[in-house]
Amino acid sequence: MQINNILVVCIGNICRSPMAEYFFKQEYPALRIHSAGISGLTGHSADEKAQLCMQRLGIDMSGHVARKLNAELIKQADLILVMSQNQQKHIEQAWPFAKGKTFRLGHWQGKNVADPYRHDQSVFDETCQLIQQYAADWKKHI
Repeated sequence: MQINNILVVCIGNICRSPMAEYFFKQEYPALRIHSAGISGLTGHSADEKAQLCMQRLGIDMSGHVARKLNAELIKQADLILVMSQNQQKHIEQAWPFAKGKTFRLGHWQGKNVADPYRHDQSVFDETCQLIQQYAADWKKHI
């Protein structure tokens, strides 16, 4: 399957999914890569701690604006990457046509990515490293 459009999903679209989105954008500049949240904090920028993690890696996420997941985003996506099994189940139940193209970001490791929201910077740093590692695992599949 040809992958041209990747959608990364978490809960609020201010921590995990924007970090993953911007890693993928850096890695695959020719692809269309977006992120959204199941209960997206529409209009919010990325969490300051998430932005700091990315700044340290030379990636500017300051332009990110959170949005809520919807059927149109799911239809457009060739690959949907979520942070947990629960998110995958939720999306596949709400939008059955997402089955077969929705996977956990940590799929190849069999792992979820825990939400760092409202935790301190060290938790964000660990989360950022995990996301970077799991995003790299997708290289041979994209």
